[in-house]
Amino acid sequence: MTAILFRAHAVQRMFEREIPVSKVRKALETADVIEDYSSEMPEPSRLLLSFQGKRPFHVVTSENHARMQTTIITVYLPDASKWKKDFRSRK
Repeated sequence: MTAILFRAHAVQRMFEREIPVSKVRKALETADVIEDYSSEMPEPSRLLLSFQGKRPFHVVTSENHARMQTTIITVYLPDASKWKKDFRSRK
């Protein structure tokens, strides 16, 4: 089982955007990976797209496989001026 660590920044952003922990946990299980940063060091990371109802949100995670840990770096609402309508591709 992978442990989930929430950075303080992520918790603050989740609170500001009214995205509950349960939605972020579900995103880890079901969300689409829209950007993969596997080559990043020291830990590979990825950008996930999920939804709270019809409202899209992105989750940035990093993976520490040795510790079996996923860190939630931030959670944000994608800016429609920077993302295509599907919120999967940058403009």
